[in-house]
Formats: sequence, C-alpha cells, structure tokens
Amino acid sequence: ATMRRRGLLLCLAVLATLSLAVVSEAKAHMKAAQGTSQLFDEPYRPNDSRHFDLQKTSSFSADTTKQFDLAYADGTELKGFSGFDVVQLGNFHGRAPFGVITDCNSPDFNGVDGILGFGLPKPGFEGSQLPRPILWALTDKDVKDSNAQELTRKFSFFSTDTAAELQLGGYDPATVTNLMLYTPSLSATDFIVGVTSLTYGHPSKNDHTELLKFTNPTGGEYLPAIMDSGTSCLVIPGDHMGGKLQNNPFDDFTQLWDEDTSFWITIGGRTFEIPYHSWFLAETNQTCVQPSPDGMQGLLVGDVFFREYMVEFDMGDESRPIIGIAKLNKGYNPVTANELGYFKLQQAPRSKLTLLRGEETMYPAEHSTRLDEVDQIPIFNKKGTQYFMDLSIGTPKQAFTVIFDTGSAVFGVFTIKSKLPANIKSSLHQSSSFKVRIDTMNTLMQWDTVHGQAATGMELEGQAVSLAMASEDISRAKGGSRDEHMNGMSFGVGVLLMAIVANVLAGVHLVSRRRGVAPTGEMYVVDHSIQYGAVKTVEQEVA
Repeated sequence: ATMRRRGLLLCLAVLATLSLAVVSEAKAHMKAAQGTSQLFDEPYRPNDSRHFDLQKTSSFSADTTKQFDLAYADGTELKGFSGFDVVQLGNFHGRAPFGVITDCNSPDFNGVDGILGFGLPKPGFEGSQLPRPILWALTDKDVKDSNAQELTRKFSFFSTDTAAELQLGGYDPATVTNLMLYTPSLSATDFIVGVTSLTYGHPSKNDHTELLKFTNPTGGEYLPAIMDSGTSCLVIPGDHMGGKLQNNPFDDFTQLWDEDTSFWITIGGRTFEIPYHSWFLAETNQTCVQPSPDGMQGLLVGDVFFREYMVEFDMGDESRPIIGIAKLNKGYNPVTANELGYFKLQQAPRSKLTLLRGEETMYPAEHSTRLDEVDQIPIFNKKGTQYFMDLSIGTPKQAFTVIFDTGSAVFGVFTIKSKLPANIKSSLHQSSSFKVRIDTMNTLMQWDTVHGQAATGMELEGQAVSLAMASEDISRAKGGSRDEHMNGMSFGVGVLLMAIVANVLAGVHLVSRRRGVAPTGEMYVVDHSIQYGAVKTVEQEVA
C-alpha cells in the first residue's frame, strides 16, 4: 500500500511538473506570437502607407530616450520613439509630441498612415513615457506656435451610416435634437459611465428582458462601461462575472435574438435605445454584438451607440472628465471640410456633478452666455466600423490619414526605419523601449482590483491567455494549419493536466461551460470566423 501511494504521488508530481512546463511554454509562445504577424491572416504592407520624412521638416526634434512598444488586445504591436513637431489638426496647430512608428504587424493599418487617440493622459511612469495626448498638448498654455490656447478642452463625436464628424471645443447645437445630459466619468483616465440596466426586446412589444441580472440586488448595482469609438460593436458580459450576475447576458441575448429588436441601456437613470438598424449590419448580415473576454468587468459601448447619439467628452476638470449624451439629429449633414464656428452652448452643471460618484444620475445642461469656439472636422467612415481623419505634421506640412480612436491616447505616424538619420539610429540603440498594453479593456480587466474589490482571478496577462484560447477556436473555424492547432492544443493540454491533478488532490469537480439550448430544437451560436459576433441558427438534435 505504501509503494502504491508513493507511486501515485510520483505520478501526480510528474503530471504537475509536465503541466506547469506545458502551460509555461504555451504562455511564452502566445506572448511571442502577439508581437508577430502570425496573429493575422495578412501582413502589414508598409508601401500602402505614407511615411513621415524626418529630413524634410525643419521643425522636428527627436526624443530617443522615450521608445515605446505598444501592444493591443488583438495582437497589434506598434514600436517607435517620441518626437516633436508642428501638428495641424483642423483649424488648430501647435508644436506637439507624437509617436514616430517604425514597426507594425497589423493589416488594420494597411492604407492608413497612423493612429490618433483622443483618450486621457495616463498617470505615473506610463504617462511620462508616452506622448501627451494631442488635445491636451495643443491646449497647454506654454505650447510654442499654438493657436489653440483658448480652445476649451473638450470634443464631441458622432457617426452616421456613411460619414462622421469630430467637433473640437464643444458641439454644434444643430447636431442634436434634445438637451445634452451629463454625468461624471467613473475614472480619471478613461471615459467610463455606470450602466445600471441593459434590456433587450421588440420596441413595439412588452417583451423587454433584463440582461444584467445582478446577484442579490439592493438597488445600487452597476457595471462600468467604456465609451469607445475604437470599438465597432456593443460588447456585453459573456459570463457571470465572478458571481456578480445571476445570468450570462450574452447567452441570454443569443437565445432571445430576433429581427427588429433593440437594446436599451440605462446610464445615470436615463435610458437610451440602440435600435436594430444600428447594431445589425444588414449589408454584411452580421450582428455587431460581442461577448466580453474572460475577466473583463464591464461593457464596451462602441460605434453602434455613436450612430444614434452625439457624445461629448469634457476634460475641463482634470480630476475626472464629464460625459454628455444627446439624441443625434439624423437630418444633420456632417461637414465635408473643416469649419470653425462660434456657438452659445449650454454647459455641464459642474457644481452638481462634483457631488456624484458617477452612476447615480445624469443632469441636464445649464444655460450659459459664453460663446464657445467649435472646430468641426470631417471623419471618413468605413462601413460604420472604422474612422479616419486627415492631419498634417512638419514644416513644410506633410499630410497623413490616421485612424481616429477615443479609446486610447496614442498619436503616431509611420516612418521608414532604414531611412532614419544616423544620429537617431545610434541613439535608439543606446536606449531601451517601454512596453505597455494600449487597450480599452485593460481598465475593465483590472476594475475590481483598482476599486478595492476582490479580484476574480484577474491579472493583466490574463487577457492574453483568454484571447489566445479564442484564437485557437478562430483558427479551427477558418481551417488553420496543423501547427496553429497544436499551438492552441498545447495550452489546453497543460490546463487539462493541471485540472486532473487538482481534481485528484482536492476533489475539485470539472464543470464544462455550455450554451443554453432553445426549446425549439434550434440553437443560436456565435460565428467566430467573421469579424463580428454574428448570430446564426443551426439545427440541433433533441433527445
């Protein structure tokens, strides 16, 4: 009996060692793969983009001590260093910092010249290493050659099915049909609102179903939601969020899915409808609603919302921004060229908003006699999923078209690494780069930890693991290569071995996660082989 126990313990020890080794190798492989083009079906094509020529501008200066390596959730990686030059954005200009991007691995940047993030400055070392966000940089009082000193530090954004518009300094009242409603952001570093309810159903029927069924509700529950134009779809919880919810909202949605239905999202006591035509892309027959990755503690409110509402991002209070929402005037035609206007705008009720945590209520705008300068800039809309805008850098000006994104604060344009001046190449070799994840989901991945609640097994690297597991599902659906399948399987085998060991030693039962089954013998499934979470119906055998 003693020998058998020793043999069992030895076997378990070997299994544990092997499983840890496999998991370690799989994680290392996934981290390495994140920085390569293996994550994408096609490569980044540098020749499709215009490049910033450092030697053709007389006003450029480099800061090679600030190198960056930016990693996004989808595996996109941008590398480069910081520089300064005169930036022209709409009718405003000034000497500002930006990223000089030398390396890219994502085909999302094919045909564009860089990215323009309109997010908030980050605190600590990360904030000091990355270029200051462009709107903040242009409106700083000590900026050289700037004509934006009096510009109010806020912007608004909306989209239609064919066009979009960025408005600096406020918003044009002609773009909305009702009074702007304001709420303070729940975060000083991201545009986050508190969502207390998300219902789904037919507008003409009394069948609205609550998708956020909080566990043991007391009336004060909410989930954080990031307002992000860089996210195409509505991203809702895909699990029980560590016990916060009684249900799986995305599973409930897939079972209830029907044509001509709407979502209703409640923010600060005000409910906003997201109609069917906004979240269902008829041209491609795709449902632009997605489940959140494991560990994400909230929602992402993407372009499906910006096509129905004007959203204002007011950063006048540096302690935390204020977010305004008003119904979009569908009869308004977005500008086709830069236009500078002056409007008597109603203002956010700051004295009331400072008393709020953020999720309780929204207040309407207050009357003001101030004349606000608003610069209206056209945004190119690619099928309601990607937005691009024009700007220029340098003396003389070099023109670029960049991706517009409210979910990040990164502003950078591409350059050709081999054509960098010798002194800059030498300086780059003598300094190291700063690696950071630029991803709207990161804040929500860490939400419980930051806000003093018990984290549910959540860590910064956890998202990379869940995304890699999803990538294995995607490669399988697309008929990926044998090596791709094996890479995904190696991690799964490691997890399985660890689960077996844990099951033997601690008696932990393995419970498989399953999707709900419709009583009609049909099952709604998510087609991960396409860009969005398209829901389709498949026949299922009923016992």
